[in-house]
Amino acid sequence: MSFFTEEQIYRYSRHIILPEVGGKGQKKLMEARVLLLGAGGLGSPAAIYLAAAGIGTIGIIDFDIVDMSNLQRQILHGVNDIGRLKAESAHDTIKSLNPDVKVELYKERLTSENIISIFKGYDIVVDGCDNFPTRYLVNDACIMTDKTNVHGSIFRFDGQVTVFKPKEGPCYRCLYPEPPPAGLVPSCQEAGVLGVLPGIIGTLQAVEVIKLILGIGKPLIGRLLLYNSLDTDFRQVKLRRDINCPVCGDNPTIKGLINYEEFCGVGRH
Repeated sequence: MSFFTEEQIYRYSRHIILPEVGGKGQKKLMEARVLLLGAGGLGSPAAIYLAAAGIGTIGIIDFDIVDMSNLQRQILHGVNDIGRLKAESAHDTIKSLNPDVKVELYKERLTSENIISIFKGYDIVVDGCDNFPTRYLVNDACIMTDKTNVHGSIFRFDGQVTVFKPKEGPCYRCLYPEPPPAGLVPSCQEAGVLGVLPGIIGTLQAVEVIKLILGIGKPLIGRLLLYNSLDTDFRQVKLRRDINCPVCGDNPTIKGLINYEEFCGVGRH
């Protein structure tokens, strides 16, 4: 236990007494580097619980500003944060919960120019983004940098979680080879979202991250977990890697990052 201070032993005592975690596992958590894509609905609960668990370094990439309408679900932020950058508000909330956590901020838009250099510094990527161009960009970059992608998404009363791990299971393009036509799927801003729903899905993402770091349990690799909050129903769908996938298939045709806004139809409008 010489790795820990007395305060850390006390803080993480409920972890350390778990045989599946112990001191060695807590040390792994404290040495891990996790990147959160977004400090919004999904990123908020994921950030809070990963910080509480003692993840050593949490990166946050978000260029958005806190708005009053965010407070219904984005629990990293409060009334006093309205008008601030979400990344800076997230930093303060995380540090107030666990000062030991190193928080690295990227107050910029994630693009094909910066994504590879950012991803290289982390062990696991937590995808909490809310648009198709970024999801495809993140997927392809994770394949190219060999990073595990803990993916979550929400819509109205429904959410889903899965883990895309290169070489061990399918990727996002295996599940959704092509994005829907532009304008067909409304955003949460247009369709609404139950405020507590991202708390459930984001927390499940945090669980998957911790399992992956510790090497315990059965991560959601090759499985899509679907949650319907109205029926309180969880179900799973098995996912298979597509051998013809253009990015992770046996003979990939996409070997570099493309113009994702054009690919998703955004640039055509």
